[in-house]
Amino acid sequence: MIALIAKWLDRYFAHAEALVIVLLLAIVSVALLLLGSIAVPILIAIVFTYVLQGVVQRMARLGAPKWASVNGTYLLFLGGFIGFLVFFFPRIWRQLTRLYQDLPNLAVKGQDVAQRWAQDYNWLISEKQVQAWIDVLNTEAANIGQWILSASFANLPVFMEVLAYVLIVPILVYFMLSDKEAILDYLLGFLPEERPLLNRIGREMNHQLENYVRGKFIELVLAGIATYILFSIFELNYAALLAFLVGLSVIIPYLGIAVVTVPVVAIALMQFGFDGAFWSLMAGYVVIQALDGLLLVPLLFSEANNLHPLAIIIAVLVFGAWFGVAGVFFAIPLAILIKALIDAWPRGEHVST
Repeated sequence: MIALIAKWLDRYFAHAEALVIVLLLAIVSVALLLLGSIAVPILIAIVFTYVLQGVVQRMARLGAPKWASVNGTYLLFLGGFIGFLVFFFPRIWRQLTRLYQDLPNLAVKGQDVAQRWAQDYNWLISEKQVQAWIDVLNTEAANIGQWILSASFANLPVFMEVLAYVLIVPILVYFMLSDKEAILDYLLGFLPEERPLLNRIGREMNHQLENYVRGKFIELVLAGIATYILFSIFELNYAALLAFLVGLSVIIPYLGIAVVTVPVVAIALMQFGFDGAFWSLMAGYVVIQALDGLLLVPLLFSEANNLHPLAIIIAVLVFGAWFGVAGVFFAIPLAILIKALIDAWPRGEHVST
């Protein structure tokens, strides 16, 4: 048994850099756990920097000097960021507030739909079962309403924290774009001068993350816009809020769309019933999701090293438990980092630069 463990250690940890990597992972993990929500704006800024770096490189290839590439790209980002805060975010907030105010009416409509469904499809579900579900939904609706009401007062510090992030993130993005080389040189100065393994892992991580982050940002924007147009055509209630949630759902493959589809179907059902408008809306929604999964995703992530669905679910559960909501949204990039690390890890072979 001891010989087996020694052989395993010799295979995976014989390289000197492997110990450095283990130490770095331990330091970063402890730092993230200790920082908690403080690390969120830094991670968000890193994501935006990855997205914008491609624009900077494109402008540089067209002959623009570095200062013009960085500042021009940042102005585009700042314009989009402010535009979202000024024009789109207030609409989302108003619809979220209206949804809270409409919860009692929605509960009543839900009861009517469920009772009609029980009468029309009594061979499938009994009225007694429907009434049991209605009781559960009434209880949960009351709990949700109470939670929102208490959260509006108790979570004022959270609101102030989000407001601070809104101010901090653009500043972080600018310095990460303009001083990228200086920041990297400073951080790399803490590492050994001869680091072929670390360089290989760094290149692999950067390639995977660059492809994933930019692709997901484009997918998020396109999915959100397409869904908003569809919901607006059918004049679906809370169209901006639901489209925003659908856009965010693409960050969490498989689980995200499964969760966000529930409120979309529920609100559409209570607004249209089982009329033709409901089925037309659902058909359009399915078409958008199909185009996203079958056309857009393969185009955007053709070079990505795809994760297995089981790995995605485990990553969401684990990082969500560790870091809360932020962990859920950053679960896939963190999983990609781990996978790139595993793929590049030495297994007793010679490591070349």
